[in-house]
Amino acid sequence: MVAWPEWWRWELELTPHVERRMAERGIDELELRAMLLKPKAWHSVEFPGRYAIVAVRRGADWRIIVEPDAAERVLVVVTAYRVEGS
Repeated sequence: MVAWPEWWRWELELTPHVERRMAERGIDELELRAMLLKPKAWHSVEFPGRYAIVAVRRGADWRIIVEPDAAERVLVVVTAYRVEGS
């Protein structure tokens, strides 16, 4: 069982960057939210304060990069991308 941090329950905020990338990668906000409803795992990434959410869409692995904003208590979605080769 994966232990999820407190920020996992916070409201989502999408950045303009992720909105552009979603359009380029053929997903919309509903699909992004659906992936986040059934994540496989999460882990920290090289950039301090950011995390990768591991999710699946149509049988392919995706990474959704998020950054918790403790002051606003929102989970900022920075980008989302399909993992090549999955």
